[in-house]
Amino acid sequence: MAKMKTELESIRELVRACGLFIKDADRGHLHIDAKSGRADLVTQYDKQVQERLRKGLLEIMPDAHFVGEEGTTQTFSPVGKFFIVDPIDGTTNFVKGYNFSSISVALVVDNAAELGVVYNPYADEMFYAQRGQGAFCNGKPLHVSNEPLENGIVVFGTAPYHEELNEKTFQLAYDYFKKALDIRRSGSAALDLCTVAAGRAELFFELFLSPWDFAAGALIVTEAGGIVTDCDGRPLAYDHPCSVLARNQP
Repeated sequence: MAKMKTELESIRELVRACGLFIKDADRGHLHIDAKSGRADLVTQYDKQVQERLRKGLLEIMPDAHFVGEEGTTQTFSPVGKFFIVDPIDGTTNFVKGYNFSSISVALVVDNAAELGVVYNPYADEMFYAQRGQGAFCNGKPLHVSNEPLENGIVVFGTAPYHEELNEKTFQLAYDYFKKALDIRRSGSAALDLCTVAAGRAELFFELFLSPWDFAAGALIVTEAGGIVTDCDGRPLAYDHPCSVLARNQP
């Protein structure tokens, strides 16, 4: 247990350093490219942060494998240790100077999330969790809200790279809008999950997310007392994209 705690502290220090690198980015030279489509953007900062994380994380835990959003030859396996990483979750926000992006790092061991770290460098909020040890933000314990949905906020993602999901997404958002106090769309699934974990919102959904988008945040929600499944109530998968539904209560 003590060894894992030391590793978590080292991971947080690495993530914080990468967050400061993002915060101080030269906005005049982002070198923006599109990946799978018009809304799927990548910058040289995504790539540079991922490489910094890859090197740093594998120094902390040399027997682990690394799976990152921005290109990797490593394939996830249900056996072994895997870092699952999004170097900048909310790249469109980053490109636009919206200042709501995060770094997301999860450690999955034998198909179970063991550690999760999500850092918002703009707000200097470090969310983290270790399986069975609770969830925290800047050292303070987190717990999901006790409010029912009618007294709550719903945060959601629009799966912008998948136009076939647009209509269903906004229909669900409208349905939740009628049931809750209000809805929010932030542009960072990892931070949306942490928003639920912190009790700032009662529910999050998105119809298509990759494991690097949700692996760390889902553990943080669970350790804060929440429930995370796909939108059909099944456990999340780390080897392929899926929908995500996180909530404070059944």
